[in-house]
Amino acid sequence: MALSPADLRKALGGTLPGHAAFADLGGYPRPSVEAALALTPPPRESAVLILIHPEGGHDHTMLMRRPEYQGMHSGQIGFPGGKRELEDVDLHATALREFREETGADTAGFQIVGELTRIHIPPSHMVVTPVVAWAEALGPLRPDPREVAQLLDVPLADLMRDDILRRKRFTMGMDGRQREAPYWDVQGQTVWGATAMMIGELRLVLGHPLPPLK
Repeated sequence: MALSPADLRKALGGTLPGHAAFADLGGYPRPSVEAALALTPPPRESAVLILIHPEGGHDHTMLMRRPEYQGMHSGQIGFPGGKRELEDVDLHATALREFREETGADTAGFQIVGELTRIHIPPSHMVVTPVVAWAEALGPLRPDPREVAQLLDVPLADLMRDDILRRKRFTMGMDGRQREAPYWDVQGQTVWGATAMMIGELRLVLGHPLPPLK
């Protein structure tokens, strides 16, 4: 059965589990959002949209692969999103606008059902709010080729599987060192970093514990 907006609101309405459990898998502690907000200058606010939509009686969500470019997020997999702009009344508006701009979707019928825990990303000096939305239908997509190399419409059940949690070495951290870290293998794509932490927390709020990291 597909999740309803009420199901998602209930799951997201309690105390959120946060990201400590997933961060502990990699043994690489992340600075708290509170500590980041106390920095001068403070980090820039941004938001991503985790869209849940039924397809053939099963829930799906949308990920995207960014194009290759000279930058720290080149080629990475993530949820559609980006920086808050002056015209955005709040971070929900940011998440919807960025999803619309990047995927070309009509977001008029999207329902915001909650948020996951914010994440500080030190290399880009960002605090990201994962906004969760539900839509009865996704509709036609026209991805912006400047922002999107590939859209991945992923069955939510695929993200709940235990066998997709793996680990390997990444260049990460403010010092750019090689460190071993957990990642999710999603349709053959490596999903790591902040997006992997969001998926980990989404699993927890939907009743799927983190599997042991082998």
